[in-house]
Amino acid sequence: MPPLEPLPEPDVEDGIKYWESQPASYDGVLGKTFIARSLPRVDALGSRQFLMYLIPELCTIPSAVRPLHVPEELANKRTRALDVGAGVGRVTADVLLHLFSDVVLVEPVEPFIAEALRRGRASATGATSIAGGTEENPEAMAPWKGIRDKSKSVTFIQATLQDFDPARPTAGASSKSKVLARVGYSPAESDSAGDDLDSGFDVVWCQWCLGALSDPDLVAFFRRSKAALRDPSRGLIVVKENLCSESGEPRAVFDESDSSLTRSDLAWKKAFADAGLRVIHEQVQHGFPEGLYTVKMYALR
Repeated sequence: MPPLEPLPEPDVEDGIKYWESQPASYDGVLGKTFIARSLPRVDALGSRQFLMYLIPELCTIPSAVRPLHVPEELANKRTRALDVGAGVGRVTADVLLHLFSDVVLVEPVEPFIAEALRRGRASATGATSIAGGTEENPEAMAPWKGIRDKSKSVTFIQATLQDFDPARPTAGASSKSKVLARVGYSPAESDSAGDDLDSGFDVVWCQWCLGALSDPDLVAFFRRSKAALRDPSRGLIVVKENLCSESGEPRAVFDESDSSLTRSDLAWKKAFADAGLRVIHEQVQHGFPEGLYTVKMYALR
């Protein structure tokens, strides 16, 4: 039997062209079928619970999750998260701003990052709701948490993951990374002096975007992300992605429509190992409609 031909590798420009043709809305980044079935709410809840299980002090209200005694240096520290391949800011708005002080949002697709910035700026003006979506299926969402009162912040960066360096967001792995704006809290308005963008992250969140990377680019991105963790003993890289099936060997499926790879569980774990990362915790996301790929969350450091 002749050997199987190697899979095509994702092409950055082809992928961006595909996503530029989609609506800059939850519908566009997730699909209308998903929206009709309340996937965003189930997904966000699962993501928040996953993070609070791993970092209980992120819980902001008294509960069985939050520790009775949080060390003062942790209680008073501004926490930072990176949201890569962030689309229109869904994970930032529905997950990360509920748990972290400052979020850096990275997205390469022009209409998506522009829409994310519009939503962030609308939140800063005190809009009671944020209009979005399409004429046929409008979206009305609550303003982003902590932006109007400047207790939290979101910084917007346009870059591909091939070009972006989480350890140096203001420079990136190349000059192709562009810092567009920041909304909400700013160090210049507090007792802390200086720019905090290059101060590292407590969590790097990667969801439904890493399929746009080839295996070498994926491993390189993981290594840069590991170097960006503020505390290597506590920080986490979280990967939440679709899984294709496998039969005892790492496997991937190439999607020509958006030039992306869907990897199997073993393929993901091979990439983690190649990047020098170990799996701290893993969990399947439940509550999604039948007929979709299995979605799994991995916490790494």
